[in-house]
Amino acid sequence: MSDTSTADLDDAGDGSDDIQNVDVVATRPPALQYLRQISCVIGTQGGAAKEFKDFRVVFTVKRGDLQTPNTCDVRIYNLSDNTANLVQKEFTYLALQAGYESNFGLIFQGTVKQYRKGRSDQKDSYLDITAADGDEGYNFSTAIGSLAAGASPQDRWAFLNKAMSGNGVTAGSAPFLSSNGSVRGRVFCGMAKDELRTFANDQGCTWSIQDGQLTLIQKTGFVGGRVPVISPQTGLIGVPEQTQNGIAIKTLLNPRLKIGQLIQLQSTVNQQRLDTNYLSAVSSNFNLQNGAKVAGDGVYYVMVAEHTGDTRGNPWYTDLICIAADASQIPSGLLQQTTVQPAASIQPVKQN
Repeated sequence: MSDTSTADLDDAGDGSDDIQNVDVVATRPPALQYLRQISCVIGTQGGAAKEFKDFRVVFTVKRGDLQTPNTCDVRIYNLSDNTANLVQKEFTYLALQAGYESNFGLIFQGTVKQYRKGRSDQKDSYLDITAADGDEGYNFSTAIGSLAAGASPQDRWAFLNKAMSGNGVTAGSAPFLSSNGSVRGRVFCGMAKDELRTFANDQGCTWSIQDGQLTLIQKTGFVGGRVPVISPQTGLIGVPEQTQNGIAIKTLLNPRLKIGQLIQLQSTVNQQRLDTNYLSAVSSNFNLQNGAKVAGDGVYYVMVAEHTGDTRGNPWYTDLICIAADASQIPSGLLQQTTVQPAASIQPVKQN
């Protein structure tokens, strides 16, 4: 069996659907989760690359609606010395796809930050790879320039997108931004991430980098697209749990689960915290009910998605942390799988 096969690296992101132009339709992903699939491509962005899919590959991908970059840790077993040295010396980009034969897609792409070679025992060697999504744009992009009086929030967003683009971060999805001009001009001289943080707060949004794209999501909104149904028939594992951080949901690995989208959970949720200390339990349960409440209709906003897998082991999971969407704001058409307009129609409840 050959060590590797040569492939071209697809440097295009999977892309988030534009919030203003995409309808939301509740839909069931394929119910049959069978025959695992993986493609781990390491190379130079837009250039030569090698694909590793026939070896043992262990990975952990951590994604969230946070400003800090998403990360990926990959371990590939038993590469030849020549291949391992080639990868370490020449390749700087990683794209990871995983799932099942009927549901396969991109779960991470980003820049390689570190390689590590080692052995797990006398028989098996490995190459560890750590990568980050858009970290060069996050760490090194500067916003230097000015906007004249009358510039709108849309102009400011375009300016910040241009500032990030110099380090490989492209424009992603964003909500409708006001066209009202500012009374005064504005001078920028600092890190782009700091200006983005200020801008997002001013607009009532959160920003993050998803698959190399700068993404802006309203705190009372979501990314448009199809709403996956999560149930025991579509890959749900165990019973979702109410935690201090949100509703914890575990499923079979599903690349369709994206940050900022809505899901429809068709399962009961284990609520509240069992504690032998009465006062502690009362306090914890109060915080759970007010900060991580259970949605009566099962519609949740995805804050965190972590994918873990081992092509020669048991792990092949997606772990979600979600918060309930505001039930009073959900159009009935969404739950009946009819088309509705997404803009500002769902209001996730987020606590500071």
